[in-house]
Amino acid sequence: MPRFDTLPTACMVWDVPAPARRGAVLDETRELDKFLAEIERRAFRMAQVSLRDPDDAMDVVQDAMLKLARNYSAKPSAEWRPLFYRILENGIRDLQRRRTVRRKFMVWLPGSKEDPDHEAQDPLDNVADGGPDAPELLMRDQAMVKLEGLLRALPTRQREAFMLRNFEGLDVAETARAMGCSEGSVKTHYSRAVHALREQLGEVW
Repeated sequence: MPRFDTLPTACMVWDVPAPARRGAVLDETRELDKFLAEIERRAFRMAQVSLRDPDDAMDVVQDAMLKLARNYSAKPSAEWRPLFYRILENGIRDLQRRRTVRRKFMVWLPGSKEDPDHEAQDPLDNVADGGPDAPELLMRDQAMVKLEGLLRALPTRQREAFMLRNFEGLDVAETARAMGCSEGSVKTHYSRAVHALREQLGEVW
C-alpha cells in the first residue's frame, strides 16, 4: 500500500517569490497543499479502479498533482477540483493507451504471451478482510470490491461520470469541466452508469 506522505506538494514546484508577494504566495501554497491533502486518497482509489495497479495509480495521481500545482495554482481555488480531475482522467487514459500499444507490440516478441505486464491479476482481488471481530467492516470491504469490479466493466465515460459524481461529489457542471464534455453528456453517462449498476446491485442505490 503506498504511503501518501510521499505525495508531492505545491511548494515543491513553486519558484521563490519576490518579497512583496511572498506572504500572499505562501497563503496560496498552504491552501493548495490543503486541497491536495484532502483529495489524494480518493484520487488514488479512483485511479486504482481504472488502472488495477497501485504503482501506476500512484504515478498518475502524483503527476496530476504536480501539473495542477505548476500550471493552475494561480486559478481560483473553486476551479481546482474539476481541473485536477480533468488532468487525472487524461493521465489515466494516456497510460491505458500506452498499455494497449505495449501489449500489441509484446505479442510479437518470443515468450511474451505469459502476461508480461501481470495485468491478469487484479490487486483488488486480494483485499484483506476485516477479521472475524469486524463483520461490518468485512461486509463493507466486500461490497466495495464488488462495486469496483462492476465499475471496471462500465464504458470509460460512464465510469468517469459515476465516480466523479459519487466518489468525489462534483456537481454536474464541475463533472462536465473535469470530463471535457457538455452537462447533457454527463447526465446521460451518469444515468446509464446508475442503471447498469442497479441491475447488478439491486435498488440499494
